[in-house]
Amino acid sequence: MVFEKQIWRISMKAAISTHVWTTGPSQELKKYFIKNKIDKLLWISHPLTYHERLDSSGHETYSKGKQTKRHYKKIKKIPSLLSYLKDVYLNIFYVLKSKEKYNIYVGFDNLNAFAGWILKKLGRTKKSVYYVVDYVPIRFENKILNSIYHKVESFCAVHCDETWNLSKRMVKARDEFKGLNPNKCGLQKELQMGVWFDEIKRYSFNKINHNQLVFMGHIMEKQGVQYVLDAVPSIIKKIHQFKFLIIGDGEYISTLKEKVKELEIEKYITFTGYIKDDKKIEELISRSALAVALYDTKERKRNWTYYTDPGKIKAYLGAGTPVLTTNVPHNSHDIADKKCGMIVDLNPESISKAVIAMLNDKKLLRKYRENAAAYAKNFDWNVLFGGVLADPT
Repeated sequence: MVFEKQIWRISMKAAISTHVWTTGPSQELKKYFIKNKIDKLLWISHPLTYHERLDSSGHETYSKGKQTKRHYKKIKKIPSLLSYLKDVYLNIFYVLKSKEKYNIYVGFDNLNAFAGWILKKLGRTKKSVYYVVDYVPIRFENKILNSIYHKVESFCAVHCDETWNLSKRMVKARDEFKGLNPNKCGLQKELQMGVWFDEIKRYSFNKINHNQLVFMGHIMEKQGVQYVLDAVPSIIKKIHQFKFLIIGDGEYISTLKEKVKELEIEKYITFTGYIKDDKKIEELISRSALAVALYDTKERKRNWTYYTDPGKIKAYLGAGTPVLTTNVPHNSHDIADKKCGMIVDLNPESISKAVIAMLNDKKLLRKYRENAAAYAKNFDWNVLFGGVLADPT
C-alpha cells in the first residue's frame, strides 16, 4: 500500500472530527486508518441535524485497527446555534481527555477544522487539516448567517496547515467571491471523492442487463430524474426492452411515481426504495448498462454541485458503469474525454438521444464500461489518502 511507504507508518496518531448524516469521506478516512492499523485513532462525530436515527455527539478510539472505546448517547434536540458551539467544545474536550498528542487532526467542515486550529495552538496536534466536502458561495439566504459561515470558512483555509478540497474550483471560488488569495492560505490540496476499487464486484459484459439505466441517490427535484422519465417514451420506441431502475427514497419520489402513471410507462420503471446494504447497491449498479447523474445548472452561487465532487459519479464508475451527466461537475468534461461517460443537457431530447446511442451500440457500450473501470481505479481511496498523507511535515 502507498501508506506503508510513508514516514508516518504505524506510529501515527490521528484524530478525525465530522458531522454525520450519511456515509462520506470522513468514514472513508476512518476506514483507511483502521485498515492500516495506525497506532492511535480518535474518531469524533456529531449529528449534522436532529434525527432519531442518529446518535448524539460521541467518540470512538482505535489502537492498531481495533476499537478500544465507543461512547454515544441518545440524541437530543437543541437549538442550532447551541449545537454548533457544543460541537466545537466537544472536539477540544475529547482530544484533551484522550491525553494524546496527535500527528494530525482532520476536521470535516469549518467548525470542526476551527477546533483543530485551537488544538494545534494548545500543542495537542502537530498538523491541523481542514477537509472541505462542499462549498457554496450563498450557502444561507440569511446574509448575516452566510457571512459568518464564510468568515469561519476563510479563517480555516488561511490558518489550518492544510486544506483538502474536493475540487480545485473551491480554491478559485474563495478567491473569486471572498478575495482570498491561495498564496495567503495554508497548503491547498485537491482530494477528490474515491472508491474502494478492489472491494467492488464488477460483472462481465455478458452478465449485465444491456438495456438497463440506473439512478442511485436521494430523490429530490434537483436530481433531474423527472427529465429521464420524460425521455422514456422516446427511448422505448427504439429499445423495447428498456428498463429504468431508481434506487433510493426522498421527498420527491411520490411526484415521480405520479409522472410514471401519467406517462403510462409503469412496466419500464422500477423503484427499489431505500436500500441499506451498500453491497446490494453496488451489485445493482454494476449489473446496469448505464447510469445517470443529472445536476441542476442554476446559478453557481447557489449550486451545491458545481464546486464539489459528487460521490455518486465515482460510485457508478467504480462499478464499471458509464454515466450520463450534465455540464456541472468539475470532472464532467474529463469523464467525456476519457470516454467513460457523456454530457447531456437537462432535457428529455438530449437524454433520450444519449441513452439510445449507448444502449443500441454494444461495442460502444462495452468500451465505455472498460474505460469507466480504468478511470475509477485512479481514484482508489488508498491512492488518494496515501497521496495527501505522503508529506508528514
